[in-house]
Amino acid sequence: AMAKGADCDKLAAEFADELDTLGVRVAKLEKGADNVKVTGEMRLRYYNYDGRDGGDKTYLRTRIWVKGQVNEDWTATAMLENVEKVGGKDAGATGEERVDLQRAYVNGKVGGLAVQAGRYSFCDFAGGLIYDNRMDGAQLSYGKDIKLTVGAGQASGGYNPDKGSYEADEVAYAQVATKLGMVDAAVAYYKFDGVACTGYKNLEDIEIYTVGAAMPLAKDLKLSGYYLINESDIADADDGFVVGLNYKKASAAKVGSWGLWAKWYDQPKGTYVDPTWEAAEPSVDGWEGYGVGVDYTVAKNMVASVKYYDLDGQDDKADDVETLYAQLNVTF
Repeated sequence: AMAKGADCDKLAAEFADELDTLGVRVAKLEKGADNVKVTGEMRLRYYNYDGRDGGDKTYLRTRIWVKGQVNEDWTATAMLENVEKVGGKDAGATGEERVDLQRAYVNGKVGGLAVQAGRYSFCDFAGGLIYDNRMDGAQLSYGKDIKLTVGAGQASGGYNPDKGSYEADEVAYAQVATKLGMVDAAVAYYKFDGVACTGYKNLEDIEIYTVGAAMPLAKDLKLSGYYLINESDIADADDGFVVGLNYKKASAAKVGSWGLWAKWYDQPKGTYVDPTWEAAEPSVDGWEGYGVGVDYTVAKNMVASVKYYDLDGQDDKADDVETLYAQLNVTF
């Protein structure tokens, strides 16, 4: 009534204590509501493989994120995940009802250091070419114009409806990144002990150095490349490289926005552990070939993607593998 201009002065005076108490309660509720944020993601993925491990596969991945403000300098984040195989061989397999705590970490500051610790996502600095999974450990970052990042911990094994259980052991990494004019440049080092995933069967130790750079060629067009120096203790291990072009970019907040990309991969065994990957692997000894893709925002917070890969295995017995991949990613 007061907000609409009614003459409530007498009532306001009479109930001053109650209104004051109510105001305090509302303020506390609002402050508490702002302290914790819950967000989510649903991703429907479709794969069609022609070649090794051929066939159709469809997955639905659901994630719920919870982030809370601990104090002015620290936040805490947790994420629950469910992955179901909803199409193709073994669709609806037993065990897909499981919900896992995939993330549980804190972020904060200690002096001039940015700190992340707990169970967090470690997507390597090469855009997921080497490793993109969770790890239990800690990461420290320092600097702005020249930024140093170091981390160590236990690389995650895990469960994947397609791979089953897989393992990785201790991991340590470091990167120095800077900007040289219009070029973003970085060098990095990764060491994984006791790897038994993505084709590694004998708990092998993987050691990789990377040199990477990205630069604009024209408006909305960017060139990037990574050279992967293979120091792994694997017989006849070669170095690798990946070169990519990106044109524009789809934004989840902007309906109708889109982006195109193309990459050439040359990744022998020993230049990867558990990469971000939508293609079928033609060989456990590595691969070479290309991938192309397009992303398009069909509605706010709904981004569709279509990708195609044509890869050759790096051993004489491997078949060529073609992969058609499509996904719809919904965030809320």
